[in-house]
Amino acid sequence: MNSTPILVKICGLRTASDVDVAVGSGADAVGFVIAEKSPRFVDAETARRLVEHVAGRATTVVVTKGLSPEDAVAAAVAASCDVLQVHGFDRPEVERAVALFPRVWRATALGDGDVGSWGEELLLIDSPRPGSGERWDLGALHDHRPGGRWVLAGGLDPTNVRHAIVTARPSGVDVSSGVESAPGVKDDDLVRAFVSEARFR
Repeated sequence: MNSTPILVKICGLRTASDVDVAVGSGADAVGFVIAEKSPRFVDAETARRLVEHVAGRATTVVVTKGLSPEDAVAAAVAASCDVLQVHGFDRPEVERAVALFPRVWRATALGDGDVGSWGEELLLIDSPRPGSGERWDLGALHDHRPGGRWVLAGGLDPTNVRHAIVTARPSGVDVSSGVESAPGVKDDDLVRAFVSEARFR
């Protein structure tokens, strides 16, 4: 197994306390969701305050869905984040975002190109219904594993993340609903347990 450390991202944070727990647990990246239909939604001003609270302790990611490339980039710029993560973009839209923002991560379904094929820095492979917490068949990755650096998301939690890492061999893991006590409400103990399980090797 590759001994390169796994990147761990805790997504959907909404409070300074959420940030402190995630970063204090050892998360490499923290995500703030600017998607109005999500129970984890924060506006760009709140995201900016949370990015400021991170204060360089982790990579900050603004996650967008349902916005144009220009609006997604504007939200990321307003929040002063490190990375813009885009969902639901086709290739021209990703390429437009990449032209406007220095670091773009593309969330997509399995089998939709290798890392960097649309200009993105990193791929996030999500479940069939992104943000749902829905688990999916990791065995599907045997024949469709993307080339390059990619992050596994969708249905992960402290009970299965270790198995997922061993089975799928991603470069990183991303969790949101799997460390919550209710939609949009992070559970401190679950966050700590997730990071610990992801760091098993």
